[in-house]
Amino acid sequence: MNANLPAPLPGPDDPGDNEARVQDNFWRKLRRYARRIPFAEEAVAAWYCTRDPRTPRHIKGAALAALAYFVIPTDALPDILPTLGFADDAAMFWAVWQMIGKYVTDEHRSKAAEALDAENLRE
Repeated sequence: MNANLPAPLPGPDDPGDNEARVQDNFWRKLRRYARRIPFAEEAVAAWYCTRDPRTPRHIKGAALAALAYFVIPTDALPDILPTLGFADDAAMFWAVWQMIGKYVTDEHRSKAAEALDAENLRE
């Protein structure tokens, strides 16, 4: 890959690459921006869903693609832009949430709430 080109956008067909991106960057970025992200709790619940062995592979792939888009620094709108920075991330996440939401269990949601509380990332 040419060093001058941005990293390719994540897709559900390469869950291994997306999983590595998410594993390396998700919590770090969440800790930094959680209070500015309206979908933080759902994103963490989706992360727990990807860790659950009962979650179907295609759902994990879609969730990892959305979470990788959130953590990738070269997306459509830079996250440093006030108000607009996470608009594209939110749109991507909510589109995928329509597919994965029914696989996110109460257990995933509970773990997400506990994790956000433990990190003091909820208001």
